[in-house]
Amino acid sequence: MSSISRAGGIWVSLVAILMAIVGLLLVAGGIYSISEGGPLYYLISGLGILLSAFFVHQRKPIGVATYAVVLLGTLIWALCIVGLNFWSLVPRLDVVLVIGIVLLLPFIRRALAANRLATIPLGAGVILGALALIVSAFLDPYDVSGSLPTEQVNASPANPENVPDGDWTSYARTQDGNHWSPLAQINSQNVNKLKVAWVMRTGDLPDKSRDPGEATNEATPLEFDNTLYFCSLHQKVFAVDATTGKTKWVFDPKVNVNPGFQHLTCRGVSAHTTPDNAVDSSGQPVTTTDCAKRIIAMVNDGRMVEIDAQTGKACQGFGDNGQVDLRFSHQPYTTAGEYAPTSPPVITDKLIIVNSAVKDNGSVHQPSGATRAYDVYTGKLVWVFDAANPDPNEMPSEEHPHFHPNSPNSWSVSSYDKNLNMVYIPMGVGTPDQWGGYRDKDAERYPPGVVALNADTGKLVWFYQTVHHDLWDMDASAQPNLVDITQKDGSLVPAIYIPTKSGDIFVLDRRTGKPIVPAPELPAPGGAATGDHTSPTQPHSQLTMRPKDPLSDRDIWGATILDQMVCSVYFHSLRYEGPFTPPSTQGTLVFPGDLGMFEWGGLAVDPRRQIAFSNPISIPFVSTLVPRGPGNPRWPDPNGDKGGSGGETGLQPNYGIPYAVNLHPFLDPLLAKVGLFLPCRTPPWGAVAGIDLRTNKVVWQHRNGTLRDSLHGSSLPIELPPVKIGVPSLGGPLATAGNVAFLTSTQDYYIRAYDLTTGHVIWKDRLPAGAQSAPMTYSINGRQYIVTYAGGHGSFLSRMGDYLIAYALPEKDEQK
Repeated sequence: MSSISRAGGIWVSLVAILMAIVGLLLVAGGIYSISEGGPLYYLISGLGILLSAFFVHQRKPIGVATYAVVLLGTLIWALCIVGLNFWSLVPRLDVVLVIGIVLLLPFIRRALAANRLATIPLGAGVILGALALIVSAFLDPYDVSGSLPTEQVNASPANPENVPDGDWTSYARTQDGNHWSPLAQINSQNVNKLKVAWVMRTGDLPDKSRDPGEATNEATPLEFDNTLYFCSLHQKVFAVDATTGKTKWVFDPKVNVNPGFQHLTCRGVSAHTTPDNAVDSSGQPVTTTDCAKRIIAMVNDGRMVEIDAQTGKACQGFGDNGQVDLRFSHQPYTTAGEYAPTSPPVITDKLIIVNSAVKDNGSVHQPSGATRAYDVYTGKLVWVFDAANPDPNEMPSEEHPHFHPNSPNSWSVSSYDKNLNMVYIPMGVGTPDQWGGYRDKDAERYPPGVVALNADTGKLVWFYQTVHHDLWDMDASAQPNLVDITQKDGSLVPAIYIPTKSGDIFVLDRRTGKPIVPAPELPAPGGAATGDHTSPTQPHSQLTMRPKDPLSDRDIWGATILDQMVCSVYFHSLRYEGPFTPPSTQGTLVFPGDLGMFEWGGLAVDPRRQIAFSNPISIPFVSTLVPRGPGNPRWPDPNGDKGGSGGETGLQPNYGIPYAVNLHPFLDPLLAKVGLFLPCRTPPWGAVAGIDLRTNKVVWQHRNGTLRDSLHGSSLPIELPPVKIGVPSLGGPLATAGNVAFLTSTQDYYIRAYDLTTGHVIWKDRLPAGAQSAPMTYSINGRQYIVTYAGGHGSFLSRMGDYLIAYALPEKDEQK
């Protein structure tokens, strides 16, 4: 026997062994799949590959023919299940196709003495499989092309706060929540010329000895008086020269944090300017000269501070030497870290209206999520809206010293209509989230949804509930958008758009709370855990980003056929009957998941063109109720851990109810073992979409983001190629009158500019860290800047940093 023949024989043996391993894994997984009600394919294909491996090992050409049957059968099965969807076809064909190609290699074919009759079917299968992948790469069934209208149907949208075009004075520029700027120097024709104008570094980085895992940088700066104001990781407030990036002053509240905190987060600060002839909340003239312009910042240990915008010193006339302690003020429980305000408050001429973030899934004995209003000059409590109290406006007194424990909270940003004098508060359910048998009717009156209050008194004007008896943490998570929509007769209707975790966008008349877009009640799955119940119906807005059909085998993904099989078995092992399937001890697939399709970033809305830019997320979660037992006590050991380990995934204690809960994303278990955290759902996991608000139709949608940084934090020292697959984003967009939208919040580290009309990427730049924040823009001396905070996000596994980055056009291009 020649050395070539011996070498070929060795390779054939190796190929046969590898085929046998693949076949055995598919057989084992296939048996498990059938036991969970999954498809027969994995068992059948595994047996076919084992049989082929046996013949190949015996050097019999029938092994090639047998494998041809497996390959062609796999191709037919895959096309029937997912059609010409490239990302769905890849894991169903990759390993099978590679083995087929190997069997056709000349030295393997000769060692098997395979004649043309044996190899033609296999060759045809390989060609057809490759052709299917090539064709599908050009046919993206997810992608929807279209063009948003360009007409300015409302050339002069309301600006009741009189914000100058070049300023950005609130979290979303104005308190309408729209993240829109009328600036147009940077536009879709010249945005590709943007360059870094300056970079400022805060020096505020995570401290592993004291910070929780959910240490995040989510801040969007304010800009006025040629100065940027923003907060860093540990809630330090910075004033920065907006033309140079030079720090003017820093205020350090010295946050008292520990690893048991669920959050270390600051989304931004608020600002107030004392008007002429100012009066306080009681109607008395304001005589203090302290802090003509104020920065209001929330601190995660439960404090609110006011700072002089000019000097960076605390406003001494406010509260106790410039601060109000919200954690100890009328709260029923004061454990550090359980009450942690994270979002900038609404500011009126007289009041600061403060939302709350209460730790999820700790116990039934936690702080209240009551919204409170304080006099902006003195820090005096003026009104309260305590959603679980039978009288939500009951003020603290000797008979009622504390707010209602575990009252539903609003952890996000509220919106404010100065003309209507109404504040719109996006509500979340009271904790614990996934089992509601303990809740009374008062605790469930409002959340989740939006309550509209009179801004002066806190009295309810209307409310709209977006989920009934929420068991899925489906908060109204984003700041609502206030947009005046032009009707066919030319009249304007003051609307409110409410993006939610469920993917629905509820559209109401913001004067009355009456729906503009229908949201019919549709049947929902039943069968809640013992002691609980479900609502028989749930509202479904006709404006939604949620997929029309429930998840099925066609939606299950994996990097290879083995991963895809494991994910399929995982899928079939869980309870899932579509949206609103209740949590269970079996484990329930929750989609949209706890992260939501819309998080706190919300929508960017152009009120002139009445269009919106959005970045929905599509990651299922798994929610498993864990019954109480010896290792899961009803209450913690008073001498042991009282607060859990922080974070919103993993085992959550839920002390005081019959179940703890284990929460985590629906991820590929095999890849997770090597630190590659990819969902078991077919991509895209993140997208961008354009909405026509006059018709309330999604006009275009595209995958957004690449795999490039998906291995950050893993044990694999490699960088994935920048393949456009559509990755999650956590943060909000910016829209401008220059027909450009900006987004920085994707899992890969880029700032991208999009043609707002079509959604196509027209510029991008690499960032030094994750930028899970919303960008903003302003103009000084005729020069427009785009600014993003690239600080990273601990729970999103993006690289941490401390970079405030400004972009502008080269000066020679500014006048063009």
